[in-house]
Amino acid sequence: MATFGDIADDLTRQAIELPSWAFGNSGTRFKVFAQPGVPRTVAEKLADAAKVHELTGLAPSVALHIPWDRVDDFDRLRAHAEDLGVRLGTINTNTFQDDDYKFGSLTHVDERVRAKAIAHMHECVDIMDVTGSRDLKVWLPDGTNYPGQGDLRDRQDRLADSLAQVYARLGDHQRLVLEYKFFEPAFYATDVPDWGTAYAHCVALGERAVVCLDTGHHAPGTNIEFIVVQLLRLGRLGAFDFNSRFYADDDLIVGAADPFQLFRILFEVVRGGGYDEGSGVAFMLDQCHNVEDKIPGQVRSVLNVQEMTARALLVDRDALAEAERAGDVLGANEVFMDAFYTDVRADLAEWRAGRGLPANPMKAYRDSGYGQRIVADRVGGDQAGWGA
Repeated sequence: MATFGDIADDLTRQAIELPSWAFGNSGTRFKVFAQPGVPRTVAEKLADAAKVHELTGLAPSVALHIPWDRVDDFDRLRAHAEDLGVRLGTINTNTFQDDDYKFGSLTHVDERVRAKAIAHMHECVDIMDVTGSRDLKVWLPDGTNYPGQGDLRDRQDRLADSLAQVYARLGDHQRLVLEYKFFEPAFYATDVPDWGTAYAHCVALGERAVVCLDTGHHAPGTNIEFIVVQLLRLGRLGAFDFNSRFYADDDLIVGAADPFQLFRILFEVVRGGGYDEGSGVAFMLDQCHNVEDKIPGQVRSVLNVQEMTARALLVDRDALAEAERAGDVLGANEVFMDAFYTDVRADLAEWRAGRGLPANPMKAYRDSGYGQRIVADRVGGDQAGWGA
């Protein structure tokens, strides 16, 4: 098995994008819970994200959500982010909080509603032109709750036409990243429910349309690493939204539910070239800290991704391939499990210290007083959160 010294340089290229909405108030379908010190503006969200990057060195960019993060001057926001030591990343669309989208957005039977949704996505591309963002991420709530509610074939045709109009607006350096989710809020038939549907639409659109894999958007027992392999071999894995789920789309801290699954996913990313320089596969978090503090929750998640990436890089791939060719089931499994059970935490602490980062970012955050300062400073105004 490789040593930590063998993989140390490989860890330097890891970058995990933070979602701006992770720093706002969030909750369940029944209640959004407020926390003291939560940002009131996009600028304050960026400051919190920059703190995560300062502590970990792993989070150099921040994804925005429109209209939640709409500002009058995105050029100024871009400069502000750069002053903080981060950059603006993926621009996320929102077609799930408008009354017009009750029965769909890009798939709606009403041409007026479809045009409204397309215009919103065109606006997001306009924002990308200013922020320098590469990726437009599209997640759709579109679907039906009852058999007979809609013509499933027609909805797919309308979706294809709408996506083509969005795709046509992209610049040469920009991508459309299509996310899938097998249920919620549509419970009978979601219009983009799985990787195959997302892949089919991306292939029809063109080379700059790729799939986003949210690790929480699968039924329990789904072999997510198999989906990773397929999308990598087909050249259409564009991005990850990392989070954990016990039952469905739980949006929990990455690796909290099943660290071994996270390891398996990251190993296939490494083996399939998705971690290579220039692969185009973007790592991002997508989670909501409902009961834990926002900033240390993000710190914990990016550290968990880093730890499992290190373990995945430690797998002796030559020995594994030899055992696989020989049909040595137990030998292959032993190679795999040896890497998973390797405790790299002390090595990562030393690796961070050698790069001028806190050896223990969680402790460094607690000791920094930053959390207490933002609670004291951010009094008054409207806190950011779902819908804000």
